[in-house]
Amino acid sequence: MRHSGRPQFESAVGVSALAALVALIAGFMLACQHPVAPVALPLAFVLWSVLIAWKPGLWLFALTAALPLSNFSPWTGWIAFEEFDLLLWGVVAGGYARLGLARWTAGAAPPGARTDLVCLGLAGVLGAFGIAALVRGMLVASSGASGLFESYADPLNSWRVFKPLLHAALIWPLLRWEISRNAESATRCLASGILVGLTLVTLAVVWERLAYTGLWDFSARYRTTALFWEMHVGGAAIDVYLVLATPFVAWALWTTRSPLLWALAAVLALLTGYACLTTFSRGVYGAVAGSLLLLALLLRGRRLPRIRWRVVGGFALAVALTLEVAAVLGLGSFMRERMAASDHDMDGRLKHWENGLALLQSPSDWMLGIGLGRLPAAYAQAHPGSQFPGEVAFIPPAGGQPTGTVRMAGPKSPPRFVGQMALTQRVALRPVPGHVVGFDVRAQAEAVLYFQLCEVHLLFPRNCQSGVMRVSPGSAAWRHAAVRLNGPLLDVGSFWAPRMGVFSVSVLNHASAAELDNLSLVGPDGVELLANRDFSEGLARWFPAAQGYYFVPWHIDNLFLELLIERGVVALLAFALFMGWTLWRLVGAAGRGVPIAPFLIASLCGGLCVGLVSSVLDVPRVAFLMFLIALFSAEVVRDPLRSALPGSGDERPA
Repeated sequence: MRHSGRPQFESAVGVSALAALVALIAGFMLACQHPVAPVALPLAFVLWSVLIAWKPGLWLFALTAALPLSNFSPWTGWIAFEEFDLLLWGVVAGGYARLGLARWTAGAAPPGARTDLVCLGLAGVLGAFGIAALVRGMLVASSGASGLFESYADPLNSWRVFKPLLHAALIWPLLRWEISRNAESATRCLASGILVGLTLVTLAVVWERLAYTGLWDFSARYRTTALFWEMHVGGAAIDVYLVLATPFVAWALWTTRSPLLWALAAVLALLTGYACLTTFSRGVYGAVAGSLLLLALLLRGRRLPRIRWRVVGGFALAVALTLEVAAVLGLGSFMRERMAASDHDMDGRLKHWENGLALLQSPSDWMLGIGLGRLPAAYAQAHPGSQFPGEVAFIPPAGGQPTGTVRMAGPKSPPRFVGQMALTQRVALRPVPGHVVGFDVRAQAEAVLYFQLCEVHLLFPRNCQSGVMRVSPGSAAWRHAAVRLNGPLLDVGSFWAPRMGVFSVSVLNHASAAELDNLSLVGPDGVELLANRDFSEGLARWFPAAQGYYFVPWHIDNLFLELLIERGVVALLAFALFMGWTLWRLVGAAGRGVPIAPFLIASLCGGLCVGLVSSVLDVPRVAFLMFLIALFSAEVVRDPLRSALPGSGDERPA
C-alpha cells in the first residue's frame, strides 16, 4: 500500500515511470525501422522489456553476455545504431518500470548506500561536457541525407559516440538498485555475463582463423576481429574488449571450487590467450600482461586451500599458456615483423597524435572540444595526406525518381590509398565461375570502378573474383553496363568453419566519382545474389568498409587524446579523476579483503593502459562496457556492500 506524506518518493515514482515509457517508445520506434526484421524485432523488444520488468536481476548478466553478439551492421547497413541499443533500451524500459513499482509499493526509495558525492560530481561534469560536445558536434557536422544510415562525417556520428555515456547514465540507478538488493548476486551476474560474452568472442576467433588462415598459421598478415564489426574502419574494439574481460577469467579460476567449472574456466583461459595473441596487437600484449601482473600483486596476500587437483591443474594451465605464447612468437613471422617495426610505428603514432592536437585551434576547442564524433571528418579535412580513401553517400530520390542512388568517390588527391573504401554487401558464396555484375551508372568525369566477390570475414580477403570497368564521362543520362568477374573458384569452407562472402564496389582513381543504381550480381544459373539492388530502402543491407591497412583518419589511437580533442580539457580531467578516485576506492576495498576488488582494478587498469595506444570511446559497445565496470566498481566498494562472494570465505589476508 502506498504511504502518504511522501511527495519526494511520488516524484521518484513519476520519474521512473516516465523513463520507462520514453525508453519503451524510443526502442519500439527504432525496432520498427530495423532494415532486416522490422516486424519481428518490435515484438521481441516489447517481450524483452516485459521480461526485464518481471525478472529484474536478469539484465546485468544478459546485457554483458549478449554484448558481443548484438551488432549486425554488415547485414543491416546501420552505423549510428545497432541491435545493442535495442537490448539496452529494453533494459531501461523494464528496469525503470520495476524500480518505479518497487518505490510505489514501498512508499520509499529502495535501500542503498549513501551517494558518493565525489563520483557523482565528477560523473556530472563528464556528462555535462559530453552533452555540450554532442550539441557542438551535431551543429558543425555536414548535413547528411541518408537518415538512419548516416556515416562518420554526418551528424548522427555525434550521437553514435555519445551513446555509451547516455547508456551508462541511464543504467547507473538500476545498477545501484541491484547492488543494494544483493551485492553478491550482482557481482556474480556481472562477472558471469562477461565470461559468457568472452566465450562467444573467443569461439568466434577460433572459427575466423579456421575459416580464413588456419589455427596455426602465424605468418599470414591477418589480425582477428571476431564479432566487432565496428572495425570495418580499423580501430581497437577487440583489443579493448579482451583487455577488459581477461581479468574475469582469472576471477573464475580463483573463486571456483568445482573441478568441472574450474576446467571450463581453464579452457576459456586458453581460448582467451589464443584470441589475445592472434590480434597481433602489441598494446593487447602489454595491457593484458600488465593487468595480470598487477592482479598477482594484489592477490599476493591471499591464500587458497591447497587442493591437489588445483595445484596440478594450475601447473598444466601455466605450461599450456606458455606454449601458446611460444607458438605465436616462434612459429610465425608476423609478430616478429611487427615487433621489429615498433620504433617506426611509434614515430608514426607520435606524428598522428601531433596532427590530432593541431585540430584544437581556439580556446573554445580546448575547453569544449571540437565536438563528439567530429574527429574523423576534421582530421581528414585538416591533413590532406591522411584523407579518407573514398566516399560512399546515399542520394535520395529527386526529380520524380522512385528510388535513390549511391554515389561512390575516390580520394580527393592521388595518395597511395585509391580503391581502399568500398561499398559492400554480404552474399552467399557459390563455387561457380563467371559471376556477372550489372549496374546503371553516370559520371561527370572518367571513373574506374572495381568490383570484387571475396571470401572475407571483415578486413582481409582470402580469395577474390574481380573485374574492372572504366566509365567514360558523359551527360547526366544513365547508362547500363556489365562486367564479368574473373578469378579462382570461391570456397565455401567446411561445415564447422564456413566462410562468408562479400561483394564490394570501389572507385580506383582519385578526384573522380560515379553514381550507381540497380546493381546486380548473378552467377551462371542466373540467380540474383544482391538485396536492395535499387537502393529503394536507402543503404539497408549495404555497408561501407575500408580495405587494406589504412585507417588513419578514423581513430586518434589514444583514449585520453580522443577525450581532449572531442570533449575538451575539463572532460578529460573529470574522466581521469573519476577513474583515479574509483581505483583508489577499489585499492582500499582490496586491502579490506573484498574479493572482487582486485579483479576490477586489473580490468580497469588494463583498459586504461591499452587506451594509451588505442581509441576506446569511438566503439559504443566496448566504451559502454568500460563505463559499466567503472560504475559497478564505484558502487560495490561502498561501506554497506563489503560482503564477500559465496565460496570465498577461505580467502584471508596472510
